[in-house]
Amino acid sequence: MNTTRDAQDSSRAQSAPGETTHFGFREVPTAEKKRLVGQVFSSVAAKYDLMNDLMSFGIHRIWKRYFVATSGVRRGDRVLDLAGGTGDIARLLLERVGESGEVIIGDINGDMLRVGRDRLTDRGLVRGLRYAQLNAEALPFPDASFDLVTIAFGLRNVTDKQKALNEMQRVLKVGGRALVLEFSEVQPQWLKPLYDLHSFQVLPRLGKLFAGDADSYQYLAESIRQHPPQNELKAMMEAAGLERCDYRNLTGGICAIHSGHKL
Repeated sequence: MNTTRDAQDSSRAQSAPGETTHFGFREVPTAEKKRLVGQVFSSVAAKYDLMNDLMSFGIHRIWKRYFVATSGVRRGDRVLDLAGGTGDIARLLLERVGESGEVIIGDINGDMLRVGRDRLTDRGLVRGLRYAQLNAEALPFPDASFDLVTIAFGLRNVTDKQKALNEMQRVLKVGGRALVLEFSEVQPQWLKPLYDLHSFQVLPRLGKLFAGDADSYQYLAESIRQHPPQNELKAMMEAAGLERCDYRNLTGGICAIHSGHKL
């Protein structure tokens, strides 16, 4: 596996003494969150698709296909897919960039990258793909490197989301686009209590039953609740210097696609 590790350890964001952030509903030292999130995804890496099925009622595949279909990606584009994990988004992107394009799958978790590499290689997908173990808050790429930067179901797990959005904007070429697909704030009032029941009562039990891991699924449900709602995330993308920022709710706001351009 070709991995980008340039100054990986030194590039990781350092927190000041006493600085804290949330890990689910817990307050933890900022520097500790990366380790805790890493443990979660190392635990679920082999059953990541199952995790998404349980969290999305099985429709994450439809969301992902729509996400890529509406991305505006073109043949020959150079694309960075952050939190690329098991390669679902990268595979769809690769179909669209063609042989003249390139897709780099970036993830901070080596176990997730290995699962993705093995799955894509088993499908015969090698050409045009690169793998980079990296921190989204400090990307090891020059300015203006990519036509498109995507992150799907990963931003909520980043310790400093604003830094990650700033980095996405930095590495985009002028005219490029940043896209975020993420679980979000459910909009219909009648759906919220049902979704909360599923997230906090049903999901951890299913995680324990099918994956032998209730705690990771509990964290994932809590991380959705802690993630900025649609308008707040839009403002964060604007603060990163992206323009024409907008979002589109999917399935009543269970998830949303956020978009911003570098102009």
